[in-house]
Amino acid sequence: MALRPRHDPRMRVVTGACPHDCPDTCAWQVAVDPQTGRAVDIWGHAEHPFTAGKLCGKVDNYLERSYHADRLTTPLRRIGPKGQGRFQPISWAEAISEIATRTNELVEREGAESILQYSYAGTMGLLQGEGMAQRFFNKLGATRLGRTICASAGTQGMRYTLGRSVAPDPLDFEHARLIWLWGTNTLTSNMHLWPIIQRASKAGAKVVVIDPVRTRTARAADEWVPIRPGTDGALALGLMHVLIRDDLVDHDYVARGAIGFEQLCERAHEWSLDRVEAITGIPAARVEALARDYGRIKPAAIRINYGLQRHRGGGMAVRNIACLPALVGAWRERGGGVQLSSSGSFRLDLSGIERPDLLGDRKPRTFNMNRLGEALSLDPEQRRRAHLRECPNDQAPIDAGEPVHALFVYNCNPAAVAPDQGAVLRGLARDDLFTVVLEHFATDTVDWADIVLPATTQIEHWDIVRPYGHLYLGLNRPAIDPVGQSLPNSEIFRRIAQACGFDEPCFHEPDEAILAAFVDAQRDPTMATISWARLLEQGYCRLDVPDPYLPFADGEFPTPSGRCELYSQSMGDAGYDPLPTYLAPAVSAEQAQNGEILHCISPPAHSFLNSTFVNVHKFARREKQPFLLLHPDDASERGIADGTQVSVENQRGSVRLSARVTEEVVRGTVVAPGIWWAKLSPEGRNINWLSPPDETDMGAGARFFDVPVYVRACVTEVCVTEG
Repeated sequence: MALRPRHDPRMRVVTGACPHDCPDTCAWQVAVDPQTGRAVDIWGHAEHPFTAGKLCGKVDNYLERSYHADRLTTPLRRIGPKGQGRFQPISWAEAISEIATRTNELVEREGAESILQYSYAGTMGLLQGEGMAQRFFNKLGATRLGRTICASAGTQGMRYTLGRSVAPDPLDFEHARLIWLWGTNTLTSNMHLWPIIQRASKAGAKVVVIDPVRTRTARAADEWVPIRPGTDGALALGLMHVLIRDDLVDHDYVARGAIGFEQLCERAHEWSLDRVEAITGIPAARVEALARDYGRIKPAAIRINYGLQRHRGGGMAVRNIACLPALVGAWRERGGGVQLSSSGSFRLDLSGIERPDLLGDRKPRTFNMNRLGEALSLDPEQRRRAHLRECPNDQAPIDAGEPVHALFVYNCNPAAVAPDQGAVLRGLARDDLFTVVLEHFATDTVDWADIVLPATTQIEHWDIVRPYGHLYLGLNRPAIDPVGQSLPNSEIFRRIAQACGFDEPCFHEPDEAILAAFVDAQRDPTMATISWARLLEQGYCRLDVPDPYLPFADGEFPTPSGRCELYSQSMGDAGYDPLPTYLAPAVSAEQAQNGEILHCISPPAHSFLNSTFVNVHKFARREKQPFLLLHPDDASERGIADGTQVSVENQRGSVRLSARVTEEVVRGTVVAPGIWWAKLSPEGRNINWLSPPDETDMGAGARFFDVPVYVRACVTEVCVTEG
C-alpha cells in the first residue's frame, strides 16, 4: 500500500503555524515533493501540546486554497467601472510605479492623511499582518485605523477588571470540575479546547453552555442555558447576587486579591432573580442553581468568546463576568479562572517590527474601522462620526479633516465584513478614491479596486504568530515558492516604500532577519527561554511562565490597585460606572418577546472563518446557501415555514435569506450565519448590509450581534416589504 505523503521519507517536511483568526493558532507540518517543489500534504503537528496532531476541517484543506484555480497570481489594473471586477494583468513594475506615483502626488497635494490603511486579521502573523505595512504607513504619516471590529469591547472590559487579557493555560481546563462555555461555540471556533474539556468531563466535570443558540457545542454539553442575546451582563449580576446572598464568596481571596467588594455587595443586592429572569429569559431557579454550582464546585473555569461582547453593553458584560472568579477564589486553583484571550500573557515589544519611531512627532487622525463608510464619505459630519474617541463622555469638537483619497486594503475584505455595507460600497464607488487591494482571490473588495496585488498564502512566506488561545509562540517557515507572481505582504510594502523614495535601512531588511532580530530583542521575562534558534529548531516555544500557570493565584493583578477591580476608579475617571452594571442591547427584552422587532445575531458559519474559505467549493457546498434561523413561534406569527424565502429588514435596507425554523434558537432572536461574500449572496447583499456602524459601550467595538430587524415572508421571488 502506498504511503501517505506525510509518512513518505522522500518528502521534505516543513513546520509552520496557522495564520487565521482563531484562538487555536495550530502548529502544522507540510510535506513538499522535492522533485516538483509542490506541497502535497498538510497536518497538525503531533508534538505541539495544544494542536496535538489535528487541524480543523478548514485548515486541513489549506492546500486546496493555496492551489485554488481562482487564485490571483499577477498584478491587475481596473479597466471597467468600479464594482464590476474587470481587470487586465500588468507587471509588478507597472503596479508599484503607479501606486508610488499616485501616493506621492496625494501627499504633495492633499497631505498624508488623505491616505487610509484598512486591514485586520486575514493573517495574524506579526510581519505579514502589520509589520512591514506599519513601517510604510508610519513613515508616510497616513490616517490611522482603529482596529476595533472584533474584540476591543471585551478586551477593554478585561483590562478595567484584571489589568490585561490574561487567562489560565487552556490545557489546565482538564483539571476543572465545572466548565461554563459562555457565548462560545467551542466545537466550531475553538475545537482544540474540546478534547481537553472531554477529558475533564470523563473525570466528572459538569459542562454548561450559556448561549442564545443550541449550537453543536451546546448539544454536546451536559446543559444548555438559553439566554437572550446581549443580556449576559444581567446574568452575571444575578450570579453575584446569589453568591453574596448565600455567602458563597471566598472572603480570604477577596480581601487579598480584590478591591470594591463592599460597593459590589450594594450593587448586587439590586439584582433580584426576578429582575434577572425578566431580562435574560432564564428562570430564576435556574440562575440560582447556576450560582450555587459556581460557588461550590471547584475548580471552576469560564470560557467566554468575542460574540458575547458584540452588542451595545458588550464591554461591561465581559467586565461583569471577569469579576466572578475573584469572588469565589477560582484563580487559586489549577483549572480555575476565566479566559477571553491569552494575548495579554504575551508582552511582546513590537516596535522593532512596526517601527513607530518612523512617525516622529506627527499625530495623524484615527478612524474607527467599524465606520469605514463614514470615513470614506465626502460629508464632514460623517467623517467626524468616524473619528475614534477616547471615552464615552468625550464630546470635544473634532476637525473632520479632508476626505480620504486613497485606500490600501490588506488582510481584510471590508466590502463583505464591515458594518453598514451599503455605506461602505458607496464610499468604494467614488471615482476619486484610489483603492489598492492585496489579496489571494477576487473578493467583494477586489471588485472595487483600482490596483490588485497578488499576495502569498501562509505556506509561501516567513512569519511569527502570537496565539490568543494558548501559550505557544509559533514560527512559520515558507514551504513552497510563491504561487505565480504573488509576493508576501512584507515584500509588497517594501517595494512600495522604496518606490516612494523611502531609503531607510528598515525598508531593505529581509523577512528572516527582521523576525530573528525581533525575537532576540525581547526583554520581558516571559520570553527568556524563547530564541530564534529554538524557534528554528522546534517551530514553536512556550512562554517562560510556571507550569501550572496560575497568574492570579496570589492576587497581584496588573491593575492600578494591584487587585481585581470590582470597583474601578479608572472606569469612573473615563466616564463609566465604576461598578458592574447592565446596559441593555438595542432590542429590549420586551420587544424581542412580544413585538414585531426581532434581535439578529450573525455568528460565523461552521465551514467559514470570517469571509475566508467562502469560495472553497467543498465548504460552500456544505453550507449550501445563506440562511436565517428562527424560532417556531416567531415563524408562525409571520406565516413562515421551513425553507421559505424571507426578507430581513431594517432602516439600512433588506437582505433575502432562506428560513430554517428550529427550537434551537431562543424566541425573539434570529441567527444569520456568516460571513458569505456579498457577490455569493442573494441580491448581492449579505447580513452586514443591516449591521449598524454604532460602537459598543467601551473599546469602540462592533455591534454585529445587536441588530434590530423585521422578518417577512417573500412571495415567490419578490419579498413582501410593505408595512
